[in-house]
Amino acid sequence: MHDATLCLLIKPARNASPASNASPARNAVSAADWRSDAGWYSDAGGDNEILLAMKKRGFGMGKWNGVGGKPDLEKGDKTIIDTAIRETEEEIGVKPSNLKKVALLRFRFPYEENWNQDVYVFLTNNWEGELKESEEMLPKWFKTSEIPYQEMWDDDKFWLPHILAGKKLEADFIFKEGEKIDKHTINFVSEI
Repeated sequence: MHDATLCLLIKPARNASPASNASPARNAVSAADWRSDAGWYSDAGGDNEILLAMKKRGFGMGKWNGVGGKPDLEKGDKTIIDTAIRETEEEIGVKPSNLKKVALLRFRFPYEENWNQDVYVFLTNNWEGELKESEEMLPKWFKTSEIPYQEMWDDDKFWLPHILAGKKLEADFIFKEGEKIDKHTINFVSEI
């Protein structure tokens, strides 16, 4: 079992432009909005945009997902946030900042235990740089009302809508063969 990260970039609807991959100076909401308990990312209307990336190789190949990965001390990761930032830069070419930890997802694969992982999920609306495709990931913006759950990991449909509604959570997912959910629990929390 190992720790991992998942970083989700969000463009709030009031600043979003469908064709824009703009830098944070043009997309960021105010610092006061970002710090509010309600969360700028609350998206009951489904008009915000979320950046997902098609995994092109390795674990999860062929699925849309957020970006992220495992800590790497040799690359300078001292914290799980360092990992989220580094992995986002490596996989899609932008450097996120002002990350909000919104979930802890515990994934268990009884038929393939080396896949077991605890994943810390971060949201941000703040990043530097321009999106680019890498050898591992192809990034694409989706309206949150049009997320392609049928082309994602089976668990995403259970937890992601809650995160986009501004909730924080801890969840446990047990997979059966075929990468389908066998059992799951979700607990809403105030802090991760």
